[in-house]
Amino acid sequence: MRVEHWRQHPLIAYVRNPVLAANTFNPAQWSCLIGSARRANLLCRLACTLDMAEFGPSVPKKAVEHFASARQVADSARRSTLREAQLILAALEPVKIPVVFLKGAAYLLSGLDAGKGRLLGDVDILVPLDAIDAAEHALVAAGWMTTKLNNYDQRYYRRWMHELPPMRHLERGTSLDVHHCILPPTARLKPDSKLLWESVVYPPGAFGGAVLAPVDLVLHSATHLFHEGEFEKGLRDLVDLHALLVEFGSGNDYDFWSSLCERACQLDLRRPLFYALRFTRLLFNTPIPRDVLNHSEEWGPDRLILRAMDIVMLACLTSVIAPTPGYRFDFARSLAFLRSHYLRMPMHLLLPHLARKLIIQERG
Repeated sequence: MRVEHWRQHPLIAYVRNPVLAANTFNPAQWSCLIGSARRANLLCRLACTLDMAEFGPSVPKKAVEHFASARQVADSARRSTLREAQLILAALEPVKIPVVFLKGAAYLLSGLDAGKGRLLGDVDILVPLDAIDAAEHALVAAGWMTTKLNNYDQRYYRRWMHELPPMRHLERGTSLDVHHCILPPTARLKPDSKLLWESVVYPPGAFGGAVLAPVDLVLHSATHLFHEGEFEKGLRDLVDLHALLVEFGSGNDYDFWSSLCERACQLDLRRPLFYALRFTRLLFNTPIPRDVLNHSEEWGPDRLILRAMDIVMLACLTSVIAPTPGYRFDFARSLAFLRSHYLRMPMHLLLPHLARKLIIQERG
């Protein structure tokens, strides 16, 4: 399906202009919106973008009830995340390890629009590489344990990845990902973590923890979306990017946009930023200055690859809201999965890894 079709989808239209949607949707569009937003893990986010007073008189009562319930869920999730952030900082405080909160936790702790109604499956943090072992020991002492118990997965994460094996708290059941970089050391792109640390900020609501600088928040979100291959949450992550760009670049803030482009060059993250600007613009009409878009096009692939990426990425991003997801969406997700691994690992590591995973899956 072409991008014009998806731009007319109620969920995409609501993200693009919530006030217009809330005052013009018919009952069928509201039903489609709520169902697709729930599948995309975006219902709480959408419920928090408008006050109930902004809903037009034509909004069905059931839709208002769904949104009111979603706001309650969002409030509860926010309190839980704030509490979890405090407990993580308390666990690492005895060993004096600095902590940078990433992605959804960072948006929420910073009070950003992207954090409103954002539901977190886990909390992601960044710690210095030379402190990764001390951080793990302190977290284990506080009740977190690894969820990857076989020897191969342990070795894979610790040797090749940019994070520890995922952790889960024994009592609370909460999940935690501890990173020492935003991309694996084997990846083709090599962002310097030291540059990220030099620019971190300490929001008043982060309990002494840090978050990435605004331009780095955008670049990390773009890198995560277009390199991880986890498109079950891809549309939600693109909505995050849209919200960040709208808030930081409001009024075509020249300083932000110029700093964003300069930082992408500095961190070797030009291609992820190109895709972030391209797809937020295509689906949500994100207000991006024309000269920035023109400049970013220099960082894109050649025309043939770009055409293929448009087809694959659009299918991956919209698969969760497709009325009848079929083989085309499955095939696109498979291609995106292979691409993400190709970008993260050289072939002499990638092929044995994928072969082993395939064998394990077949045996499982």
